[in-house]
This record gives sequence, structure tokens and C-alpha cells, in this order.
Amino acid sequence: MLDQLDSFIAEHSELEARMSDPTIVSDQVKFVELTKRYADLSDIIKVGTKLRDRTQDIDDLAEMITESSGEEAEELRSEQNSAKAEVETLTDQWRLLLLPKDPNDGKNVIIEIRGAEGGEEANLFARNLFEMYKTYAGTQGWSFDFMGGSESDMGGYTEVSFSLKGDSVWTRMKFEAGPHRVQRVPVTESQGRIHTSSATVTVLPEAEEVELDIDQKDLRYDTFRASGAGGQHVNKTESAIRLTHLPTGLVVSMQDEKSQLQNRERALKVMRSRLLALKQEEAQREASETRQSQTGMGGRSEKIRTYNYKENRLTDHRIGLTLYKLDKVLAGELDDVSDALVADERAQQLASQGN
Repeated sequence: MLDQLDSFIAEHSELEARMSDPTIVSDQVKFVELTKRYADLSDIIKVGTKLRDRTQDIDDLAEMITESSGEEAEELRSEQNSAKAEVETLTDQWRLLLLPKDPNDGKNVIIEIRGAEGGEEANLFARNLFEMYKTYAGTQGWSFDFMGGSESDMGGYTEVSFSLKGDSVWTRMKFEAGPHRVQRVPVTESQGRIHTSSATVTVLPEAEEVELDIDQKDLRYDTFRASGAGGQHVNKTESAIRLTHLPTGLVVSMQDEKSQLQNRERALKVMRSRLLALKQEEAQREASETRQSQTGMGGRSEKIRTYNYKENRLTDHRIGLTLYKLDKVLAGELDDVSDALVADERAQQLASQGN
């Protein structure tokens, strides 16, 4: 299993030399690519070297045990058992490090939530999801940046977007993409009947400028007056921005900042991330990998997760996980759900690799 370690060490040394080459340093895209690979190899080599050393320790201890007796032999056996347990743990770590990397690992994310089926109740549920993710971000130590939203008549969100930055943010939040279904008695229901509604969540990996070069000739910026909350300036200045990517027809609108320049920068950030996601989807199709849309049609029958208020139950349909603590999950305690989804993905990857 450790046959690859020497080749990883050689590649690591080669990369270290290449990264000091002025022609590589001046090429931002290439330099970022090599830096990421160098960091990955550093982790692999650290674990692989320790695994090889501890495996050798087991063999050395076995030889020493045959030459010992009494208390000395018992102490050596105890040390050997400890080494075997450590090798087992290191082996699991090694196998995970050798799994194919998600190209978006390490990226920050932009999240968009929209009320789908269910009218005003769907918009209210969209706000519940927004508040859940905002609180969860705080528990993870991620930075939260509100990007914009359109409030509904009763205080929900017809749509809302925000960005999250921090360690493992893509690794955990990518599983939130899709239709979320809620079953509860709406505040608008006078008969006490349970209704089913849905909201959709889209999770975009935030694209860096070096990853995606957008020709400015392909962009059209339109300005308009902002509407809704924001102060008197909304009626006097055309600070809102509508950005259109002409080749694809993608449109991003941004109006929550007072400055037209700030709205322009935020719109470009979202556009770049949407184009990166589109590029990645096209690459997957070319590789004959099937990938369904994150949000589907947003229908109540399409769902990745169900939130049942009466039973205080959350069910994630992808992995068959059911928790009877919906109140805590909505309060931002998402770790049990997130941990299970990450573990399931890794188990599937290991199985596909034949390990």
C-alpha cells in the first residue's frame, strides 16, 4: 500500500523546485495549481511516512519479542499492540488522502435560497433555512456576508443570497444544495391543517479571478433604482446593478449596497461563481458523468430533506438519516447531519476505489 510513497516524495521535491521558477511564479493560475498540489502532497507524505515507520516498528518489535521473556516480553507486546492500533488509524487516513479530490475543496461558497411551492409559506420557510445556515456558520467559525434578498409580504424571503468563508465550508455546505420540504401548520392556516411546502437551496463554489477569465465584452451592466429597505437613497440614485453574461444569458441583480460600485463588485462575484459552476457541469457531461440539477423544479415531491414540525423530525432522504430534534437543527445544530453526509460520501468513494 505504501509503494506510492517514494513517488509522492519525488514529486513533492520537483514541485518545490518548480515553484521557485520565476516563469511559474509569474503565472498566477499555474502557481495556484502547483501550490494546492504541493499542500496535498505534504499531507500525504506526512501520514505515509509515519505509517511506514510504525509498520516497521511492528516488525522490529516482533523480532524483539522472540528474543525476550517474562515482563520484558509483555511490555514489548503491549507496545506492539499500540503500534498496530496506530497503524490502523493511519491506514484509514492514508486511504482517505489518496481519494480523488473534489476540485472545489477549499473554496468558499455563495448560497442562494428561494421560496418554491407553497406560496407565502414557502417564503417563510426560506427565511427559516437562511437563519439556520447563518447560525450554523457562527458555530463553525465561518464568516457570513449577506449579499441581498427580496422579502415577502409576511417577512419571508422570495429569494436571498449570502456568502460563507472558512475552513471546510464547501466540504460541508455542498450537501445542502437541493429542494428542502417542510411539513407544518402555516401561520396563514386557520383550520390547523398541516401543509407541505418547499424551498430550494443552491450552493455555488466561489470562483477566484485566476480560475475564470471573463471577457468584459461579454458583460452588460444595467443600472436601476433600488427598491425596498435601504433608506431614502433608493428613490434618488440608480445604485442597483443588473449584470448579464451575453453568451450564456445568465443574469445577476444586486441592490443591497448603497454604492453602485459595491453592487457591481458583488454581482460580478456571483456571476463568476455561476459561470464556474456551469463550466464544471459541462466538464462532467463531457466525461459522461450524470449530474442532476441541484434544485430540480423545486416541487414538493422532489426533495433532499424533509422538515416535519409536528414530529420534531428531520429526514435526509439521500442517506436515510432521521433525527428527532428538528428544533435543534433549525437552531443551527447541523453537525450530526453534516457529519453523516461527509462520512457517507467518503464511504462511497472508498467503495468505488475498491478499497
